[in-house]
Amino acid sequence: MINKKVLAIILGGGQGSRLSPLTDKRSKPAVSIAGKYRLVDIPISNCIHCDIKRMFVLTQFNSASLNRHIKNTYRFSSFSEAFVDIMAAEQTPDNKTWFQGTADAVRQSMHHILNHEFDYVLILSGDQLYQMDFNDMIQQHIDKKAEISIATIPVASKEATQFGILKTDNDSYISSFVEKPSAEQLVGWESEVDDEMKKENRHYLASMGIYIFNRDLLVELMTDTATIDFGKEIIPQSIGKNTVLAYQYKGYWTDIGTIASFFEANVGLTEEVPKFDLFDTSKNVLTRPRILPPSKIYGTRLDKAMIADGCIINADTIENSVIGIRSRIGKNSKVNSTYMIGANVYQDIEEIESDKAKGIPYIGVGDNCVIENTIIDKDARIGNNVIIKGGKHLEDVKEEGYVIKDGIVVIKRRAVIPDGFTLQ
Repeated sequence: MINKKVLAIILGGGQGSRLSPLTDKRSKPAVSIAGKYRLVDIPISNCIHCDIKRMFVLTQFNSASLNRHIKNTYRFSSFSEAFVDIMAAEQTPDNKTWFQGTADAVRQSMHHILNHEFDYVLILSGDQLYQMDFNDMIQQHIDKKAEISIATIPVASKEATQFGILKTDNDSYISSFVEKPSAEQLVGWESEVDDEMKKENRHYLASMGIYIFNRDLLVELMTDTATIDFGKEIIPQSIGKNTVLAYQYKGYWTDIGTIASFFEANVGLTEEVPKFDLFDTSKNVLTRPRILPPSKIYGTRLDKAMIADGCIINADTIENSVIGIRSRIGKNSKVNSTYMIGANVYQDIEEIESDKAKGIPYIGVGDNCVIENTIIDKDARIGNNVIIKGGKHLEDVKEEGYVIKDGIVVIKRRAVIPDGFTLQ
């Protein structure tokens, strides 16, 4: 089935500088999550589970790998109207600029979007982690005759300054909105939340950057070329002018906007009962099917570890870590609180021996290494006897093969870390 009343637009985001170096060669939605998925798989999977199967993904930075992933993953029947289409920023006779903001990205794509029939547009972010039934939000939008709906989540005061915060009346209609208020501005912005949220001191309703617009209103709003962003302009300007409704979501949700949040989201998946449940078959994350062999593990003690397909592991211990597809870890190595994204290709024995003769480490982690509080990007090569221990004691730096942000060491994609390297 396809929900023909709703069309989804997934925003690919800007340059993603806060997630650098993971976004140096790829767009934010193409960044790997949980060792085998891409961030864009999250909103697409949520849509598919709700029978919303007509989706546009808007992007403009480093979109080649994202295009390839979507083309190879989301294939629907030739007789279906379902699609997931990439729309990169394009110059036209009427517009010669890149996307200037979230609303401008939608505006520049409207001539493609309006080729389809729909009553409502569901606007999503491509860099968030959550499992949500959009049909509940859509039904509330219809029942309450809203023109705009905003998904919200209760947050504590220390987080509230990072989001758009709103106030509602007793019927959940939004009466006021402020974008990223200061701590002083938060006074009086508390909202009514349930008892569980109160126990956690989550008294403020934050916008999740998930919106529903009625088709006619969106078309009207897109005619004003002076407004370029939904959160900063269109939403605040619509309060009091249009019927704007809040949908309160109470599940797990996190914005993957920084290296710290990205690291915490991935390592958090190793908990016995993680907040984001990859094992719920009714909400499973869909991704590209790969023909990979099972992982082989020799003499390794595993504790709170997730191991993706096709790995060859000889490590001593792996703890609190996610090990991505095609990863190789050498003998006696200890890996703790680490996200190893994996590799795009296997190296055969001849390649490994050839690299060894040239003094080049194989793709993966070598022998006798200690790796902690680290993100290892794809196809990185870490030699033997390497010690990398991230932590708050390390200052932020940018080096040729790695960066440090918020105490987390990020080994760059295809970086080569030589034998005996130490960072602690």
